[in-house]
Amino acid sequence: MVLAVIAFALAGCDYLPFGYTPVKDIAAAPANFEGKEVRLKGKAGNIVKLLGLRAFTLQDDSGEITVMTQGELPKTGDTIALKGTVKSAVIIGGQSLGLRVEETKRLP
Repeated sequence: MVLAVIAFALAGCDYLPFGYTPVKDIAAAPANFEGKEVRLKGKAGNIVKLLGLRAFTLQDDSGEITVMTQGELPKTGDTIALKGTVKSAVIIGGQSLGLRVEETKRLP
């Protein structure tokens, strides 16, 4: 019983070094992740700041995804861990157009 409570408490902890979703899993089945919160970790690249739009790509060992943020933009090459919500402009036949993650929290 005590172990179950500890496991449950740790599962929700943002600071554990595991529990990140591989980008390839999101890209392979975007409909399964649509509107869901995920934890991602990878290197930042392709920084975009244009007319209030703030975005960057996040690349892990499995792929790359666009991250929209209201927070501070990372520097290219920075290792970033974050929580965010998966969004698509449209999903047609299981394929996503405009697949992105909207960052909700930057993790240490």
